[in-house]
Amino acid sequence: MCHHKKRLRGFVFAMTNTSETNEVIVFRRGKNGILTRLNAYDTGGSGTGTEIVDPLTSQGSLILSRDGRFLFAVNAGSNSISSFRVNKYGVLTLVDVEPSGGIKPNSLANFHNLLYVTNAGNATNASNVTGFNLNSDGSLTPIIGSTEPLSTANAQPACIVFSPRGHKLVVSELNNNVLSVFLVNGDGTLTGPIVNNSNGGGPFGSVFLSKGFLLVSEVGPNALSSYIANVYGTLNVISGSVLNGQSATCWVASSKNERFAYTSNAGNDTITIYRIKKYGRLAVVASVPSTPEGTAAPIDNGVSRDGRNLYVLNGNEGSISVFRIRKSGLFLKLIQVFEDTGLPEVGAQGLSVR
Repeated sequence: MCHHKKRLRGFVFAMTNTSETNEVIVFRRGKNGILTRLNAYDTGGSGTGTEIVDPLTSQGSLILSRDGRFLFAVNAGSNSISSFRVNKYGVLTLVDVEPSGGIKPNSLANFHNLLYVTNAGNATNASNVTGFNLNSDGSLTPIIGSTEPLSTANAQPACIVFSPRGHKLVVSELNNNVLSVFLVNGDGTLTGPIVNNSNGGGPFGSVFLSKGFLLVSEVGPNALSSYIANVYGTLNVISGSVLNGQSATCWVASSKNERFAYTSNAGNDTITIYRIKKYGRLAVVASVPSTPEGTAAPIDNGVSRDGRNLYVLNGNEGSISVFRIRKSGLFLKLIQVFEDTGLPEVGAQGLSVR
């Protein structure tokens, strides 16, 4: 894949997850981070249409490629994934729609020419992960032999992430309280899973930092844990279940400088700021409201690639909160709650930021 060296314009992408026609909605980021709605694009598939907060029980249902040129979406209602090209004006072109290799795809991870998806499954179809090769035009080719089961048939995967060098994939399994690690083979297939116990119950969102530290949010204790993985796929705890005193801590993103992490706490409408110290140790700084009213149920979140803004999808009102990141990530200032999004008031899922 080629990489553009020119600075790309800023956009935010969110997904409706509607049952008739799943859509991605594009927003322009102004110079100060303020959002303006641009257009909506059909994914070529359907969402679940479930009118609840966090209908896919996941983080990473809508992701950008690392170079920002492609956007990938899950269609959990039609068991497929969609690939879009993204031009410099934020215009999307649907390139491909492929079967996800299972039932109810809900999280995606990309590294170079690899794309992996978690399939949550159902009573008769086991949870799994399935891989694709990403071609230069954005089309997807299923990797033969890439589908692998998780630790149990009803694992309820919540998030899948690649390690910084692409040698490992980590899946948080919500039902089993484990983190399953897969080693990535040269042909794109996987070896594993190596099953690691989560430090706290309900492992949910995950993010890998460039130094190899893995951060995992935990909905059970409402906490964040950090880990380091060895070459064999074993995870060692650095900071275990650092409590934030909030409710429904499920989603996590890091600041551009990787000195801070932000968790969305859907149960009480807050964002918790964590300091990431030396060697991946964690400490709580503060928690701030996602909206002035305190009833929005913040879910998916993401930091802009220039590091200046944090965007949060509010699952209980279909709005997006915009924060200015200050003091290198230490402080968040709410500057906009954008309500005219075109997203369902309840039932949207997926947010990605460029």
